Amino acid sequence: MMMYYILLGAIALVSWLVSNKLKSKFKFYSKVHLRNGMSGAEIAEKMLADHGIRDVKVISTPGMLTDHYNPVNKTVNLSEGVYNQRNASAAAVAAHECGHAVQHATAYEWLTMRSKLVPVVSVTSGMSMWVVFGGLMLGAAAGVGLGYWVAVAGLIMMGLATLFSFITLPVEYDASNRALAWLKNKNMVTPEEYKGSEDALKWAARTYLVAAIGSLATLVYWAMQVLGSRD
Repeated sequence: MMMYYILLGAIALVSWLVSNKLKSKFKFYSKVHLRNGMSGAEIAEKMLADHGIRDVKVISTPGMLTDHYNPVNKTVNLSEGVYNQRNASAAAVAAHECGHAVQHATAYEWLTMRSKLVPVVSVTSGMSMWVVFGGLMLGAAAGVGLGYWVAVAGLIMMGLATLFSFITLPVEYDASNRALAWLKNKNMVTPEEYKGSEDALKWAARTYLVAAIGSLATLVYWAMQVLGSRD
C-alpha cells in the first residue's frame, strides 16, 4: 500500500512538473514571432489545403491549450491564443491538430482504434473506480462471490481506459511528426522557429506519456487488490 502511494505521488509530481514545463515552453515560444506572419488559423488552413482536405473547418474555441480535432464534425478547434497568434507555439499546435485531420483522412489505424474506444471509455472511465471499490466492499461483507466479479468488471472498465491511454501515444506522436515534417518541407518556419515548434510539441507529448503510466500504475494496484481479495 505504501509503495503504491509513493508511486502515485511520484507520478503526480512528474505530471505537475511536465505540465508546468509545457506551459512555460508555450509561453516562451509564443514570443518567437513567425517570419511569414501567418496566424495559427492560417497555418492550419494551409496545411489542410496542402493535404487536399477540403471538408474540415478551422474554428476558434475558448480556453488555453484546449486545442483538439473533432472527427465527428470534422473541425480543427484552436484555442483563442493559437487561432489568432502568429508565433512558433501557435504554428506547432495548429499543425499538430491538422496532423490529426490528416490521420482521419488517411484512415490512420491507431486513430481508428482510439475512435472506436471513445464511446465506451467516455461511459466507463468515470465509474470504473467506484465499481471496483464497490465490488471489494461487497466481497468483504458477503465473502468471495458476486462482489469479486463486480470488482473484476470494474477492472475491465479500468483496463479499457488504460488501453485508450496507450493507444493515444502513437496517435499524438504521429500527429506531431506529420506537423513538423510539413512545417519543414514547406518552409513554413525558419530553423529557429522550427526548433521552437519541435520543442513545444515534444513536451506536449510527454504529458500523454505520464498520463498513460499513471493509468497503468492505478490498474496494476487495483488488480492486486481484487486478486488478493480472493485468497
